[in-house]
Amino acid sequence: MSLRLFRKKETIVFHNNLTGTKERFEPLRSSSVRMYSCGPTVYDYVTIGNLRSFLLSDLVRRTLLEAGFRVKQVMNITDFGHLVSDADEGDDKMTVALKREGLPLTMDAMHEVAGRYLRAFMSDVEMLNLLPAQAYPRASEHVKGQVALVATLLEKGYAYKTSDGVYFDTGKFRGYGKLGNIRLEGQKPGARVEASTEKRHPADFAVWKFNPSLGWSAPWGHGFPGWHIECSAMAMEYLGKNFDIHTGGIDLIPTHHNNEIAQSEAATGRTFARYWLHNEFITIEGRRIGKSIGNVIYLRHIVERGMSPLSYRYWLMTGHYRSPMNFTWEALEGAHTTLTRLWRHFVEEYASKRGSVNVEYYKRFRAHIHNDLDTPGAIAVMWELIKDTAVTAGSKRATLLSFDKILGLGLRESAQRLVAMKKVSVVEEKDLPSHVKEAVDAREKARRDKRFADADRLRDELLALGYSVQDTEEGPILTKVS
Repeated sequence: MSLRLFRKKETIVFHNNLTGTKERFEPLRSSSVRMYSCGPTVYDYVTIGNLRSFLLSDLVRRTLLEAGFRVKQVMNITDFGHLVSDADEGDDKMTVALKREGLPLTMDAMHEVAGRYLRAFMSDVEMLNLLPAQAYPRASEHVKGQVALVATLLEKGYAYKTSDGVYFDTGKFRGYGKLGNIRLEGQKPGARVEASTEKRHPADFAVWKFNPSLGWSAPWGHGFPGWHIECSAMAMEYLGKNFDIHTGGIDLIPTHHNNEIAQSEAATGRTFARYWLHNEFITIEGRRIGKSIGNVIYLRHIVERGMSPLSYRYWLMTGHYRSPMNFTWEALEGAHTTLTRLWRHFVEEYASKRGSVNVEYYKRFRAHIHNDLDTPGAIAVMWELIKDTAVTAGSKRATLLSFDKILGLGLRESAQRLVAMKKVSVVEEKDLPSHVKEAVDAREKARRDKRFADADRLRDELLALGYSVQDTEEGPILTKVS
């Protein structure tokens, strides 16, 4: 059975928090999927806890791509407007960043700070081997669309003006709170936000906040769009009025995502997103992550301890995305050791082998992945394959590479990653055995003659001999796998 034919019969199931049940995934368009992922507020570095949300969206996208769908993913970058709390009170996080770093309260300074932390975030994206989204729209560059959306809500009677801003009237949107089944009538003043004499209901939220000195001009007054309005405006600009999948952390369900749904559907009269997927929290040594507690960990801290950032990716996938996980350095060291063993195994035993994907293992692996991203089960199948003596080395290599299109553990670059971790050493040309030197020269000639199939074959032969080749502008660099 060909893998192409098998894929056509696959069923993918996701747990949809909009309905609270597992559902078969059926896209709005037969072969393409549109997905929106809540991105970072770039006022600081993202923590390892934040990164779990971005891994979720990466796994969803990889799963759909491997199943044959085209996927368009958009991830917003919040560079203003996200308040410290979900209430419409307190300081803006970007303002907090400016004060923390001793910068003036200006839009230029805010843009500078946002750019710095956005670059740091994109570095984390690369280190964690996350597929880059097709678009990373910055909220500050899409204010026009947010103003237009607020205007629509005012025109339709879903929003009203107060002395400090424009608010969405949750009482007029019949379906408010349907994500997570939040009951609006059960809320009392002060239950979620501070009581306001101008609010019609305690759950009403700002779609525009007035500020005489910062922000943008709008027909109702100078200031900033509310935090929630940015996601609705940018999602609709890039993906349309309704799309397939929305992802984020579980903390976004009660307020931010319900507000997105309410303002979007009030404006358009259409379902905003069909499937809502959320990841659970991680704790650090049994405690929530918090700067006040002093247990914040960033991806660079993992690298500084001599471990690959993909060790953290591997560790996260040993738990289900909807299950809480408790991070400890001991657990991460175990994941790092296991991942290193996987890379060594791939380099030392499979690198030069040729074979086809084992369809039975392929089916079992995807049965787990397609059952609401059951990565623990999928990883168990991977190790069972490695231990199975009835499967040839070539078939194991091909099957593992197929698995890795979803797991994203960098198997093709195993040798290079071992080099980066100093698990292998660079070998000078003069120290190469004569038969290895001959293979290197033959490979270089094949590359010059554009005989790339021969060059790949020779690379694999060198790997089988224990040497990894990295091509550079100055020529090939050989490393010996220890």
